[in-house]
Amino acid sequence: MLIRASDSVLVVIDMQERLVPAMQAPARTIRNTKTLIAAATEMDVPVLLTEQYPKGLGHTVPEIASATKAPVFSKMHFSCMEDQAFGEAFRALGRKQAVISGMEAHICVVQTAASLIEEDYEVFVVSDATASRTLESEHACIQRLSAIGAGIVTTEMVVFEWLGRAGSEQFKRILPLVK
Repeated sequence: MLIRASDSVLVVIDMQERLVPAMQAPARTIRNTKTLIAAATEMDVPVLLTEQYPKGLGHTVPEIASATKAPVFSKMHFSCMEDQAFGEAFRALGRKQAVISGMEAHICVVQTAASLIEEDYEVFVVSDATASRTLESEHACIQRLSAIGAGIVTTEMVVFEWLGRAGSEQFKRILPLVK
């Protein structure tokens, strides 16, 4: 199945001040998430951000926070869908696809994706916009999610599937983001 802008919600999980420095390839994860946010904004894809226990882990890093006016949900559950406010906001959007980026892959990303799959959403985890502290944890997350039906994709796959075609004004505005 293709990822369609009209069906998608971009979920950015826990890209916080005290988490980011401990992750594998944090600059790549931030850069690709910013690209996803910019493309989502251009194509009217709703964006939802979360922060796991911000009192202890800090708030969303400025590079991400400044890239969007999306709502930020503070949470204590590892699965975003287990948090009442987030779950209600996500469901209220009426979209059937979740595109997920964020941290930590093997904890909050995997549990959120699994919860969404349990609720019959189509889930796409953006591997180059998702990170953990160790590569082993990242690989385990990707393998597990692939086995339970999540699509494992890259930033460019998402952007070009959202676009669907070349030559449009949106294509011309978004192309510099992926070059």
